[in-house]
Amino acid sequence: MTVSSLPEHGGRLERAIREWGIPRHQWLDLSTGLNPQSWPIPAIPDSVWQRLPEADDGLPEIIRDWCGAPEAAHCLPVAGSQAAIQTLPYLRPPCRVGIPVPGYREHGYWWQRAGHDLVPIPLEQIADNDDWLETLEGLVWINPNNPVGLTLPAEQLRGWHRRLQARGGFLVVDEAFVDPLRDSSIAPYAGAHGLVVLRSLGKFFGLAGIRAGAVLSDELTILALAERLGPWAMSGPARYIMSRALADRHWQRVTGQKLASASARLHGLLAACGLGDSRGTRLFRYLPHPDARRIHRLLASRGVLVRLFDTPPALRFGLPGREPEWQRLAAALVECH
Repeated sequence: MTVSSLPEHGGRLERAIREWGIPRHQWLDLSTGLNPQSWPIPAIPDSVWQRLPEADDGLPEIIRDWCGAPEAAHCLPVAGSQAAIQTLPYLRPPCRVGIPVPGYREHGYWWQRAGHDLVPIPLEQIADNDDWLETLEGLVWINPNNPVGLTLPAEQLRGWHRRLQARGGFLVVDEAFVDPLRDSSIAPYAGAHGLVVLRSLGKFFGLAGIRAGAVLSDELTILALAERLGPWAMSGPARYIMSRALADRHWQRVTGQKLASASARLHGLLAACGLGDSRGTRLFRYLPHPDARRIHRLLASRGVLVRLFDTPPALRFGLPGREPEWQRLAAALVECH
């Protein structure tokens, strides 16, 4: 498996502005899969800006409580899960590492760059059997999958980890899109040797810009990762915001219900416009379609930016926020069909 080119991402609005000549304020950007109604950021005290971040501010404990992780799990707040994605591959000697296909391409890029042998694991393959696991020394899994939205039960992932661990292997689970209100997270089992769990504040909370995330793992892995990343891996303001957002359980419950309704509405809209059935999470819908590239360009020409995938051809739609955005997307979809 070769992943040599720099991965593409959603959120490339500036490029779309240049390509289509449409001013920024006229775009409806649905390319990133973020909560369009973000957690309301409070005023940040001046002292938070003036002092260096402190590792013993209680944030790791708050993260463990939010994730349902045990006390045995060691936690390192990081500048978004991307910081860990780029660093973790260098903590292991080169080996055979399974990567889901399709999946968030940053994982494969960085494991390959660190000298590992990538083994593609097609998502449709896991439904048949998991004999492929025996050929691996490590596995990186994305749960829910980005961009497809496939979510495996935590018990299945736990079984994979036990089999890998028995022969000195490891499992990394990227939970950037995990629903914090459901039981699909493997974080409650964090702390076991060879299990690494990545969490992020960006998606569900709609706060991608502050770059806040966390790594849950065993003590040795966290110590090695902390040494690589160095002191102050996350800014003081990001730590302040993260601690308060994770503690706001009422907002999380209300928001989870709103997102579920919005995702169902988007699924229905795509079907009603004749584009077929979509799948995904509370934060996005993934739509396989043989004419995905044409639909993507037609939407972009109308100032609606969604994410395009070529293998297989598909589109990923984030959620509109305000009602005028829903109406605009509906009108553009009708014109594109």
